[in-house]
Amino acid sequence: MTALVAQHLRKTYRTRGRGRPPVVALDDVSLSVGPGEVAGVLGRNGAGKSTTVELLAGARSPDSGRVRVLGLDPRADRGRVRGVLGVQLQGAYLHGALTVLELVRLYRSFYPRGLDPDLLVERVGLGASRDVRFEKLSGGQQQRVSVALALVGAPRAVILDELTTGLDPEARRSMWSLVEDLRADGVTVLLVSHLMEEVERLCDHVTILDAGRVVARGTAAELIDLAGLRPTVILRTDDPGAADLLTRLPVVEHVDATGPRLVVAGAAAAGTTAADDPSRGDLLHAVGAALAAAGVVATETQLRRPTLDDAFLALTGSPLEAS
Repeated sequence: MTALVAQHLRKTYRTRGRGRPPVVALDDVSLSVGPGEVAGVLGRNGAGKSTTVELLAGARSPDSGRVRVLGLDPRADRGRVRGVLGVQLQGAYLHGALTVLELVRLYRSFYPRGLDPDLLVERVGLGASRDVRFEKLSGGQQQRVSVALALVGAPRAVILDELTTGLDPEARRSMWSLVEDLRADGVTVLLVSHLMEEVERLCDHVTILDAGRVVARGTAAELIDLAGLRPTVILRTDDPGAADLLTRLPVVEHVDATGPRLVVAGAAAAGTTAADDPSRGDLLHAVGAALAAAGVVATETQLRRPTLDDAFLALTGSPLEAS
């Protein structure tokens, strides 16, 4: 059974003002996440990420389409879904006068089984703040409380919306380790994030949303391949024949020369993808060997591999940071 399923979702919102058309938040959006997988959702503000999460969590109903959480309808089977799905949303509003531990113990009481609140508070890095009222916590600490509340019922699937927003690098790595532990325990995770490093490290596959539609889906390597991106070698040399020499190499697609600076773009081998293309490993070696054989001296040589950030830019037309 697929753990999380969204099929052909459409959602519109009415706008104020007579005669104004509705805003289309989602238009034919589909995604699926298997048991024990960590799936990412990427998109700028307004792409439809939050609406997708709300529909999966049962907080809203789609205008059309189908949502299932472990085979359950999150609206019709709301009670059963709450027992198997944990949700951490941005900007959670919680009782400010309760302490961290009081909140986690309160939420634990909602479930017939679950995790030990004391141990969970330690696991999310709030042991030193366990007796601090929620209203006195920093934004990053409040975020970690929300994560703890999403996990305290020992869910079989969890939605994490901007998991590490406001966290320092050490706390961010701790949250990443927590997600990896969830995967190892067979928990399904849907991760909504704007941090490319986070998505590349944690996610088995990624869905990119733009203007309410699915632009692309696949692993990071598949998305890089779909965007037509290849590794490049950047070097400097005063030899005027270096560009022509490198252009003739089978693993080179083209060479851009600006004075002594050469940018050598790798070519895809026939029948390969970015994930298994030999040129990803051989480009730097081939360039270095060809230059050495010709007696060409090069300086500042470096290999640059395309990233998921590059793929997002190529597939959507603007960087994620534009949000």
